[in-house]
Amino acid sequence: MMNYELFKEAVTERFKGFMPAEFQDYTLNTRPVVKVNQTLDSLSLVPDGDEEWSMAPTFYINNMYERYQECEDLPKVLQEAADAMVEAFHEAPELRPKVDFDSARDNIIMVLINTEQNREMLEHLPHRDFQDLSIIYRWVMDRQDDGISSSVVNNGLAEKLSMTEEMLYQVAFVNTKELFPPTVRSMTDVLMDMMKSEGQPEELVELMFGDMPEDEMMYVISNDRGINGAASILYEDELHKLAKKLDTDLYILPSSLHECIAVSAGTGDPNDLARMVNEINMDQVSLEERLSNQVYHYDKDLRKLTMATDTPNKRLDGICAEAKLIYDNREQSR
Repeated sequence: MMNYELFKEAVTERFKGFMPAEFQDYTLNTRPVVKVNQTLDSLSLVPDGDEEWSMAPTFYINNMYERYQECEDLPKVLQEAADAMVEAFHEAPELRPKVDFDSARDNIIMVLINTEQNREMLEHLPHRDFQDLSIIYRWVMDRQDDGISSSVVNNGLAEKLSMTEEMLYQVAFVNTKELFPPTVRSMTDVLMDMMKSEGQPEELVELMFGDMPEDEMMYVISNDRGINGAASILYEDELHKLAKKLDTDLYILPSSLHECIAVSAGTGDPNDLARMVNEINMDQVSLEERLSNQVYHYDKDLRKLTMATDTPNKRLDGICAEAKLIYDNREQSR
């Protein structure tokens, strides 16, 4: 079996040979792409002399290598990737969107990523700091029931849009809440809905969970799509509603890019909670979806979110097991 570097060289040399004749005049581009929390090797085809087709379908050699490790059949992997690329071209014939302020400003949203893990990426993006995280911006080009199509706003795109970081933040703060409304649901409700969708009888599910005091529950903060939902913690009014409902400060646990978990500040010591977050990140969350190992404290009186500080240890029993349960169920459902 070839190692990754030999595989990448073979893909670069042979990939076009598996594409139909109509693509033989296209140029094969391979380059490292800095993604959230990682760097991948991209592969794309663009018409000769049309280097501005930045929106052409892009595949990642890293993913192709994982498939190669499974089947150990290079021609099969190349043919599968070529077929998938042809399909991607046919499904997205308009690859060059019109880049102008009027069409983009209503579809720019904000996303949270980890600052330390993405310093190289952040060098090329308009962004702003938020605790140990960074707010970056994405241009949503299409929204469908099964997902969204979006592109990160880098310095070059921001310049074409004639938008400063402050302008991006102002429109994204409004757009994100409108396009992806924040949601706050108890973990119990999330798990119950998950089990019901898998066919478990409603009476049995409700019997399994029973009643639990609200201030002992975990709450999932996300958005109605469950995509990049961690950014919902940027809306302080949503945190305040929950804190006011529980009549307590909150600890916010950043479980992934897609969601955060809130618990009453009386639940446990933030250092213990941080260790739990770290354990789940390492065992349950894929690298590209990890957000932070830190825990944040929301003060309901000051209405401010900061890094958590030590508090007396209280009701921590069961939280780690419950948090793992939702991730285990999610992985099984994928």
